[in-house]
Amino acid sequence: MSVTRIETSCVERFLRYVTVDTQSCETSTTYPSTEKQFDLLRMLVEELRDLGVEDAEMDRHGYVFGTVPATTRKAGVPTIGFLAHVDTSPEMSGAGVKPIVHRDYQGKDLVLPDDPEVVIRLADNPHLNEQMGNDIITASGKTLLGADNKAGVAEIMGAVEYLMAHPEIPHGPIRVGFTPDEEVGRGTKYFDVERFGALCAYTMDGETLGELQMETFSADSMVLTFHGVNAHPGYAKGRMVSALKLAADFVSRLPRDGMSPETTEGKEGFVFPYVIEGGTEAVTVRCLIRDFHTPALAEKEQLLDRIAREVVAEHPPARVEIEISESYRNMKEVLDRHPKVVDHARQAIERVGLPLRMNAVRGGTDGAALSFKGLPTPNIFAGEHNFHSRYEWVSVQDMHRAVEVIVELCKIWEEAS
Repeated sequence: MSVTRIETSCVERFLRYVTVDTQSCETSTTYPSTEKQFDLLRMLVEELRDLGVEDAEMDRHGYVFGTVPATTRKAGVPTIGFLAHVDTSPEMSGAGVKPIVHRDYQGKDLVLPDDPEVVIRLADNPHLNEQMGNDIITASGKTLLGADNKAGVAEIMGAVEYLMAHPEIPHGPIRVGFTPDEEVGRGTKYFDVERFGALCAYTMDGETLGELQMETFSADSMVLTFHGVNAHPGYAKGRMVSALKLAADFVSRLPRDGMSPETTEGKEGFVFPYVIEGGTEAVTVRCLIRDFHTPALAEKEQLLDRIAREVVAEHPPARVEIEISESYRNMKEVLDRHPKVVDHARQAIERVGLPLRMNAVRGGTDGAALSFKGLPTPNIFAGEHNFHSRYEWVSVQDMHRAVEVIVELCKIWEEAS
């Protein structure tokens, strides 16, 4: 069982935050993508002010920023930041979340009462082996929990609460930020790095206790639009070319034994057709292209381009239009130039007595985009597990340990200056 050395109300805050529906929407054209995200963002501004953060504010895009004033007597201690996103995944409802605290976990199956078929089993969740005696928070079976990333929000708020109550702890200026729309890939669209005003930042959005991540996928998106020829099906012989069949043929020719999400792990990249839309005349296939080695994206895109053109060449006068756009890049390319940012986080995790886990993110984070905007931002654990699903869970004790890491990291930056 984890031993809590810093007591804050981060868990109580978390239990309150998850009841606020902040689900984002991928197809929305507004920013944030859903109005309801403002409900939690406004709440956070008020709570920061209640804690004594006098400059807490929210801009018109929904970004909430605030400053924990420096307590150090040293000159030149840099400003560092901590970030988390308030939105939850569009993949699963976040409305009416009912959090449940399962006390003193001893390895039994966690049956969620609102849908008894939703069972969190130790056999399926090896990280639960490290939680014996701890308290596990889940939702009730009908919704996701929202630990991704409201656990990180609550942990940052807990650290602010502790630092504001303990001015004897020496640290430099600390900027905190809460953002919308991370789950739909637009979390940093209007993020003003200059206004945030930090040398570096840390997203609290990782999984396992002790985890530190400085590497993500590089990512592109690829949209392939297959154009066929429509005709009345009763008189279609020799005339119709079905765009649906072109798209299906394209998907069927993609690699099966590798280069797909279901066949890759570690630092293996993939291509992933995730949406198909259209009809006989035109069909759009949207694909995700992912690899840790940025030049390998082009190799995968060339493969898909070749397959698509081979398909349409066999069915004249069919044609295909292909559009490629950059999503984000591996933040390691930036963080390798700022070793102190990562080293201090590594030291903080080790100084609070946790095993350090350096893992690559098989996905992206706001930190990846921010790093390329000039704000080096690695990712630290928040204790989240089973993201975007009804099986989501987080440990009470892991959340408290994350607060400890934040506080320790603030102290280390002051000591090293």
